[in-house]
Amino acid sequence: MTEERTYLELSEDTGSAHKFYELVISGTTVRVTYGRIGASGQERVFDFDTPQKAEAAARQKINQKLRKGYELAQRGVRRARAISRRTMTSTRSAAKQAPVVWRFDSGSAAFGIFIDGDRCMVGNESGDIYTLTHSGEVVGRFQLPDGVKCLVSDDFWLYAGCDDGRVYDLSGKIPRVAYEISADVDIFWLDVDDATLGVSDRNGRVTAIDHEDEFQWARDVTGNDAWMVRCDTDSVYHGHSRGVARYRTSDGVPQWQTDVNGNVLFGWQEADSVYAGTGRGEIVRLAKADGEVTARYRCDTAVYSCATSPGGKFVFAGDNRSSIYCFDENGERLWKLGTGCGSAFSMQYHDERVYIVTTSGALACLDASPAAIEAAQSGSVPTADTVKAPPTLAAVAPSVVLETASDDGQGVVVECFHDGSKLRVRAVSAGYDSTWNVQFPKGVREAGARYLVDGLRAGGRGGFYRSHGEIRRLR
Repeated sequence: MTEERTYLELSEDTGSAHKFYELVISGTTVRVTYGRIGASGQERVFDFDTPQKAEAAARQKINQKLRKGYELAQRGVRRARAISRRTMTSTRSAAKQAPVVWRFDSGSAAFGIFIDGDRCMVGNESGDIYTLTHSGEVVGRFQLPDGVKCLVSDDFWLYAGCDDGRVYDLSGKIPRVAYEISADVDIFWLDVDDATLGVSDRNGRVTAIDHEDEFQWARDVTGNDAWMVRCDTDSVYHGHSRGVARYRTSDGVPQWQTDVNGNVLFGWQEADSVYAGTGRGEIVRLAKADGEVTARYRCDTAVYSCATSPGGKFVFAGDNRSSIYCFDENGERLWKLGTGCGSAFSMQYHDERVYIVTTSGALACLDASPAAIEAAQSGSVPTADTVKAPPTLAAVAPSVVLETASDDGQGVVVECFHDGSKLRVRAVSAGYDSTWNVQFPKGVREAGARYLVDGLRAGGRGGFYRSHGEIRRLR
C-alpha cells in the first residue's frame, strides 16, 4: 500500500518551540508522530471509514500546523538540543560516617529531589522518578523520556525539569508537559514560582517563561555555567561563575549583583536570604533586599549542594568528597560526616532529617537530630536499611491520552479555543472569569474541545487560572 508522508518542523529563536510533526497516510489510516527535534517522539494512530476521509482529516491537521508556523523540512537536518551534565568527580570522605537511616539506589546519578510531609522523591539521569515514604518504602514511579535535571514545587504543583527541554507536571496521576524550553537554552537548572519559570543555562543566561509557556525575558551575564536559579514572588535569583544577581520577575530589570569570590554551583533560598554554594568551598548567604553578604559557611572543598532548616537556623552542605556539613546560622561549623554513598548533588532538610541524592544515584535519609549526630561523632551509627523497589511496581509514562467523562457537576469545565495562531484554554463553568486564560498542558489541547478538571486556582499575580488535579475530556 502506498504511503504519503509529510514532515514539518517548528524552530524559533526565542520561546519554547523546537519540535517536529510527521504525518503518514496509508489507506484509511493516518499515523501522526510528534515531539522534540532529535527525539523519537510520541505516536497516535487514527482510523477512518474511507481513504478520502483519511486524506481530508490529514490535510486539515497539516494546515493547522502550517498556520502555527510549522514548515516543510527534512528529518535529520536539525540536530537535537544540547545537553550538559555536571561533569564532577566524587571521592570517598575521610570523615566519620553519618547516621544514614535508609538508602535507595535509583539506578543512575541523581540531581532531582523533593521532600515534603507526605513523600520523598528522587529523579535521576535515566529519567526515573521514584516516590518513597519517609520510612523508606517505594510507592510510586514515573518514567520520563530523558534525564531529570531537578524537581521543584510551586504550591500544589510539582514539576520535573528534564534534559529533553520539557518540564513535566507531576501533580496528577500521569505526567503532562507544562513547559517546553527553547532548544538554544542548554538547561542547567530550573525553578518556578506562581507559574513563572526561571531557567539558568550553560552560557550564564537566565530566562523567564510565563504560565502560557511563552518567553518573557532573558538576561546575559559576563559569567557562564549558571547552575543556580531561585524564584520568589517578586524576583529571580541567578548564580553563575561570576556571582549572584537579582532580577525583577515581571520584566527582568536588574536589582543587584554580588561577586561571591567563587563560581556558584548550587543555590537555596529562605524568606529573606539566598544561599550560594561555590566551587571554592563555601556557602555565601546574601540578603535578598540588597545582595549584601551576611554570612559565610566554610567547607573543606567544592560545595555541590546546600540546604537549610526552616528560617536558616541550620545550614547544610554537601561537598565533592562525599561529606555532609552542618553549620549554625552564623557560620560556625557544628559537624562534618561522610555519606557513604557518594557526593550530594542535591539535598533537602525535613523534620530533623537531611535527605540527599548523590553521584551514585542514591536517595539517602540521614538522621540529623542532635542525639544521632553526637553518637555519629563518637563512631556509633545505625545500620542503614537498603531499600529496593517492588518488582511489580509499574512505571507511569507521560501521555496525551485523556479519559472521557460526562459533566457531573463535580469539577470545573474549561474549553480550548483559537486565539490567533495560539491554542488557549478558558473557563466555562459559572463563577470564573472567562477572559482569563488557564494554564493547561499543551499536548492535550484541541480547538473546540471541552475538558473537566478537578479545580481551578487563580494565579497569585492575578489574570490567569491554573488547573489542578486530573483532566478528563468531556464526551
